[in-house]
Amino acid sequence: MIIMKNKKLIIGISLRVVESTNYNEKRDALSQDWSIFFEKLGINPLLIPNTMKNVLSFLEDMQVQGLILSGGDNIGDSQDRDKTEQKIINYCFGKKIPLIGICRGMQVINTFFGGTIETLENSKHVGDPHLVSLNKSIAELLHTNELQVNSFHNNIIKQKNLGKNLEPFAMANDETIEGFYHTKLPIFGIMWHPERIPNDGNELIIRKIFYEKGNF
Repeated sequence: MIIMKNKKLIIGISLRVVESTNYNEKRDALSQDWSIFFEKLGINPLLIPNTMKNVLSFLEDMQVQGLILSGGDNIGDSQDRDKTEQKIINYCFGKKIPLIGICRGMQVINTFFGGTIETLENSKHVGDPHLVSLNKSIAELLHTNELQVNSFHNNIIKQKNLGKNLEPFAMANDETIEGFYHTKLPIFGIMWHPERIPNDGNELIIRKIFYEKGNF
C-alpha cells in the first residue's frame, strides 16, 4: 500500500520586472529571501511571469491555494506587472482564496479597492525598524501587543486613504497603517517585509492567513 504524504500548499507569487543592462533585456525577478521563507513555512512557491496572456488560466491549471503580491518598485513602473497583479487580485476575489500584498503589493490592493497612496517627501520610513501596535486578534496570536518590523517604503497609507472594506490590524506610532485585512474576503496587506526577517511572529501571521484564511 502506498502512503501519501500531506501535500505542501502551492502559493503563487508575483515578480518584479528588472532591466538587465548586460544583456539588454527585461527579466522577472524575486529575492532569494522568499524561497528560504517559503521552505520554512512548508510552502511550494509558484512564480508568476508578467508576460502571460492568460494569467487566470495559468493559476487555475496550477491549482494555487493562495497568492502573494511581492514588494519592490512602485505602481506604474511596469505596465506588465501592474496588469498581471490586477488579474491576480481578480482571481482571488472570484475564488475567495487567500491573498497577501507585501509593501508595494499592499498598496496595489488598497488602490484596487478604491484607496489612495501618499508619498513621503522624506525617507523616514526607509531603513527604520520600528514597533507596530497590533489589533486584538493578532495580539492574541503572537502573545504580544507589539511587533518589531523592518521598513523599506516611501509610500504610506493612512485611515483616510483606506479602500472599501479594508481595516487595519497593525499601526505605526505615526498613525500610518502597516497591516490591513478585507472584512469580507481573505485578502491582507503587510507593509513590512516578513521574508527579510523570518521570525516567529511573521511566520505565525503568514501561516494563519494561508492555513486558516486569517480572521483578523
